[in-house]
Amino acid sequence: MKMMTVEMNPVFIAWLRFAGYVVLLLPLALWRSGLQALMPPRPVIQIIRGVLLAIGNVCFIIGVQYVDFADAIALIYVYPFLMILFAPLVLGERIAPSAWLGVFGGFTGVLLVMRPNPFNLDIYALLIVMTGLMISFQMLINRKLGVLADPIVISLWGGLAATLSLTPFVYDVWIPISDWPYMMLIILSIISALAQVFMVMAFTRGSAGLLAPFTYSEIVSAVVIGLVVFGTWPDILASSGIILIIISGILVARLQDKLTLRRREKL
Repeated sequence: MKMMTVEMNPVFIAWLRFAGYVVLLLPLALWRSGLQALMPPRPVIQIIRGVLLAIGNVCFIIGVQYVDFADAIALIYVYPFLMILFAPLVLGERIAPSAWLGVFGGFTGVLLVMRPNPFNLDIYALLIVMTGLMISFQMLINRKLGVLADPIVISLWGGLAATLSLTPFVYDVWIPISDWPYMMLIILSIISALAQVFMVMAFTRGSAGLLAPFTYSEIVSAVVIGLVVFGTWPDILASSGIILIIISGILVARLQDKLTLRRREKL
């Protein structure tokens, strides 16, 4: 998506991404769930999740044009700490008291990467953080929906709602079909479809503590991709922030898992 911004508007890239993976997921969802795939449970929440997907994706594509790739991915990982803040309100979950230390460490790591200047705020870094906020709400919604429907159906409706919500804004940024980078779009659609399905499946079947180390491997991958593809490398402060985000995120996930396990044992 970062490379495609040279040729395309961020809104158009996001629209093509979601439209592409809807095309890929629709026959698979119908095969697995039949016509029930067209009548998902909690349709309003499904639509809200899709709109959040669209907003987060557009914010990320705009921001990543001007933010180093590894820093951008690290800033997205504000979402686990935002989930901790919102979980008591949205899901009614208790938070392990010791987990707040990890939340503090995570936000400190984000600030080290972002280094906000109150007199000259980096709007593009803020857009990446906005992406993290959208993802945090998506993850909380995933927890509610995951037990109600097939993950592929959830992913399909997220993509469909995102596509439809972006459609009114595509007219002014449309480019001729003959100029589309077809191979890039095919790859992007496939990766997007797989990522969405695997993410929903993972977080509905596995605990956060189990998944956290694998989740944060994305930041490590982003550092490598940033160096190899874009020739960028996080500086010392950003690197320290990235390490702090990873350690704090894994700590929070593990502490929450222990709290959940203790509550189940009491029941």
